[in-house]
Amino acid sequence: MINILYLIGGLAAIIIAANYLVDGASALAKRLGVSDLITGLTVVAFGTSAPELTVNIFSALDGSTDLAVGNILGSNIVNILFILGVSAIIFPLSVKRSTKWKEIPFALLAIIVFAVLANDIFIDNTDKNVVTRVDGIVLLLFMVVFLVYTFNIASSTKNNEIEDTPIKQMSLKKSLLFILGGLVGLFFGGKYMVIGAVDIAEKLGMSQRVIGVTIVAIGTSLPELAASLVAAFKKKADIAIGNVVGSNIFNVFFILGTTAIIKPLPFDNALNFDTMVTIFASILLFITTMTIGINKITRTEGIIFVLIYISYVTYSISS
Repeated sequence: MINILYLIGGLAAIIIAANYLVDGASALAKRLGVSDLITGLTVVAFGTSAPELTVNIFSALDGSTDLAVGNILGSNIVNILFILGVSAIIFPLSVKRSTKWKEIPFALLAIIVFAVLANDIFIDNTDKNVVTRVDGIVLLLFMVVFLVYTFNIASSTKNNEIEDTPIKQMSLKKSLLFILGGLVGLFFGGKYMVIGAVDIAEKLGMSQRVIGVTIVAIGTSLPELAASLVAAFKKKADIAIGNVVGSNIFNVFFILGTTAIIKPLPFDNALNFDTMVTIFASILLFITTMTIGINKITRTEGIIFVLIYISYVTYSISS
């Protein structure tokens, strides 16, 4: 029972703490004269991925590397198949040409690059698979390339085309307290969530990989789920799709890159199944923009996405 409380309580603390951190950092950035656009591309983007980053760092330091890698792969699968699927069922999602031909392929490139770096046995004919610190640096360099591309796109976008993110006004003292409280919440939430997840996995006889790609991945993807569902209800497809695709790129290049630099990540061959599912989901997302609805994810395709996700989770748990 205590392990379930650790898992749920840790997850709740992470999500609440991430919101406090984003609010405090955004308000501080505004006081320092940083534009809302730059704040949205950096602070807010980091905040929605803070749960995955926190869980990964603690998992790596705890030696639970299958949980760390499984969390990211599972989160990316959740983002595409479940979150976009449900969002498309609520309201069909139109896909911009630039998203279709640039961002979605970049998300596919991210997971392919990771698959190559992780599979040393097949690529380099070594005796084990490890995502090394050098691999982590390579992933972060790709992240820099994506950030440069994003800022270039943002700078060339007309002001009336930019979706403003409301930023709460607060005093300097309150901003700093929110930032500090957010960081403390992320620290303890991540620590206890990992403890709970690992203990539950051991008691149920499930692998850390399965816990990572299912329970932990779904939990840490709640911020993306909330943001995309709200966007779908408001019929703002660009936000729903951009949130998911951007998060998937951020997850692989930044979070796995950072985690590998902190501590090299042994890569279990069993995780190759989840890697292949992530690649399949990314390709499927691209293909759907050219089939039933051109440049659109229709309700029918959304239902197919969700059914594939349910099948994946069922297979993962039962295998």
